Amino acid sequence: MSSKLMRGTAVLTAGTLLSKILGILYVIPFYWIAGGEEATILYQYGYVPYQIFLNIATAGVPLAVAKYISKYNSLNEYALSQRLYKSSTYLMIFTGIASFLIMYIFAPVLAGMQEVSGGTSIEDITSVIRAVSFALLIIPVMSLLRGYFQGFHSMGPSAVSQVIEQVARIVFLLASTYIVLHVIGGTLVTAMSLATFAAFIGAFFSLICLIWYYRKRRPGIQKMIAMSDNRLQVSTLHLLKEISISAVPFIIVGMAMSLYQQIDLFTFARVLTYDGMSGKVAEDLLSIFNFSVQKIIMIPGTLALAFSMTLVPLVAASFQKGKMREVHHYLTAVFQVLLFLVVPACLGIALLADPLYTIFYGHNADGAMLLSFFAPFAIFFSLFSVTAAILQGIDEQRYTVLSLLLGLLTKSVLQMPLILLLGAKGGALATGLGYIVSVAFTICIIKKYANYSFKYVARRLVLILSMSLVMLGSVWIVYHGLALFLNPEARFSALIMVMISAAVGVYVYAFLAAKTGLLDYILGDRMQKIRQKLHLN
Repeated sequence: MSSKLMRGTAVLTAGTLLSKILGILYVIPFYWIAGGEEATILYQYGYVPYQIFLNIATAGVPLAVAKYISKYNSLNEYALSQRLYKSSTYLMIFTGIASFLIMYIFAPVLAGMQEVSGGTSIEDITSVIRAVSFALLIIPVMSLLRGYFQGFHSMGPSAVSQVIEQVARIVFLLASTYIVLHVIGGTLVTAMSLATFAAFIGAFFSLICLIWYYRKRRPGIQKMIAMSDNRLQVSTLHLLKEISISAVPFIIVGMAMSLYQQIDLFTFARVLTYDGMSGKVAEDLLSIFNFSVQKIIMIPGTLALAFSMTLVPLVAASFQKGKMREVHHYLTAVFQVLLFLVVPACLGIALLADPLYTIFYGHNADGAMLLSFFAPFAIFFSLFSVTAAILQGIDEQRYTVLSLLLGLLTKSVLQMPLILLLGAKGGALATGLGYIVSVAFTICIIKKYANYSFKYVARRLVLILSMSLVMLGSVWIVYHGLALFLNPEARFSALIMVMISAAVGVYVYAFLAAKTGLLDYILGDRMQKIRQKLHLN
């Protein structure tokens, strides 16, 4: 069963990883087609509120449905699973329509809350918000269908539909933006409205894909239903109550970054203008921080979670069986893999911030400065995602809500004084401190309820930091050596500098990890092949 679970999570993780990578890389052509910060901030004004409404519309129901369908299927109650799915479908249709109407009708209010004096107008923001709100009509039902397949331990449909959704969204986004701005000479507002409407297009194609899978597998599902025991007598109201109670914790991690970004949309530029900065410059800095920088720092977190998330379901299974030694083993593995990948990657991004930002968006001193300052905090974004998932695994998910609230409170309280003190860096620091508070709280809960000691992980962290510092030293030498001949402000030169510097960093880090024996634990039997490639045998 565990190997089946690992294969399933690996398939789903592969689809999620590919989808996330596409969602990061598209910003390079989008940034240049749209014309820079003015376009991306308008895009953010519409997209961030949409992400919050989307989480409210789905309310974690798809993942909760997957959990209970799996539960009832294991009891041979396939008819009950089917009734649960149908009831949840009606619920998702209702929440999707309701969320769409609220977001569409109150778009001027949301726009007014985000407007900066001297910057983008309320009317422009309203148009973008209304354009993206249409996706709420489809995505809740589409997400529920993914959860339905996952409940049957069929991860392929979810993985494939995620990739199709992302490809369709990106193609429509880039094509519509280019045509409006460079072919027919349309306005930036029209282009960004279509860019956000791309979420609807992506969801539509994803839904078509999932419906195809459902029709293909329906005969097999009907056979299961015909053989159902039908012993459990559970009312539809009870089923919906179960789903509602279980759904809330699932949305917390998904909403976290959107809520932090929303606080910045409300306050970041306003505080800067209050401190004497012009509205245009403040909006540009907001766009750089809330869109450009955060797209880049998502890269190491996505790669690390792709590996660590495959272990998290095993925590839940072992905890339910009372096998605490296995739980502790899996927790150690999760944290080691996460820290092993994320720490050097985030520190490396901080060191190579100037050429990295140039590759993605063109040279910008403010962008490079904020990326360098903010990149190390990405370590805590990843830690929060994993610790929150672990809390679900040990049935203490109620603390996930409290941990997020503590982080958001920290961000809200410190936002204005830190921006007044440090400028744009203050907003980045407030976000980082918020995540640190959340992670510290979740670690305390894990330590208490899983009876887990973090001493071993702490020792591993010291080792990883030591290796990372040596790696950074080698990268610094190579990078500054290349800077004597190449210009980090030119895109092609910056790409060469990053590729060579990163390659040296990866080799040095892998060499040190192999010598210290850390790779033997992380990779197991596969370490022998790594040793051969590194000539360490």
